[in-house]
Amino acid sequence: EYEHTRHNAGFWLIDAVALKLRASLLPERSYHGLVARVNRAGGEPLWLLEPMTFMNLSGKSVAALARFFKIAPAEILVAHDELDLQPGQAKLKLGGSAAGHNGLKDIHAQLGTQDFWRLRLGIGHPGDKSQVIDYVLQRASPQDEQSIVQSVDAALQAYAAEVAALRSEGLIRGVPVDVAERFFALGFSLEQMRQNLNDLDRCHADWCEKPAGAKVSRPS
Repeated sequence: EYEHTRHNAGFWLIDAVALKLRASLLPERSYHGLVARVNRAGGEPLWLLEPMTFMNLSGKSVAALARFFKIAPAEILVAHDELDLQPGQAKLKLGGSAAGHNGLKDIHAQLGTQDFWRLRLGIGHPGDKSQVIDYVLQRASPQDEQSIVQSVDAALQAYAAEVAALRSEGLIRGVPVDVAERFFALGFSLEQMRQNLNDLDRCHADWCEKPAGAKVSRPS
């Protein structure tokens, strides 16, 4: 019923990722949604999840998967519709308030923290707060829908470009590619990762540890 509505923009990104990775999203009652597991050579699996709960109960689905597979909040990226951005715009953000988004509110409540990543996909604002509910549950105009799809494509292309750059170097300051990819998965650009590595004195195969007093700068 709501598949093509503005409120479902986050699912458009998950569908695009699943198509690109040739993954099939299948119903999983334990996680209250459609789930796909993508195994990555030399790295942790990537989980794709589309909650099949009501939007304001999204956290029930996200938390169930995260708890079972011991996925830390900082390793979670939630793609969602964003009223405060125009169609075609997208921004990456770590933490912060839900800004009235009931799905984000429930994810925060169920995870017990706001410190998860969000990819905010702009859908625009109707201009009148009283019209918001009807607006987000309506299908976007053909022009706006095209702009949202383009922002999804741009996000995927940006990710692919960064990963290609990492792989072309094999090791970056002695860091295995799969470790570097996890930096990018947390929102770091290649340059930001390099800058942060200047403050790190040892790395392990699955992650990097900070020396005493070192500071890792989160991307803005």
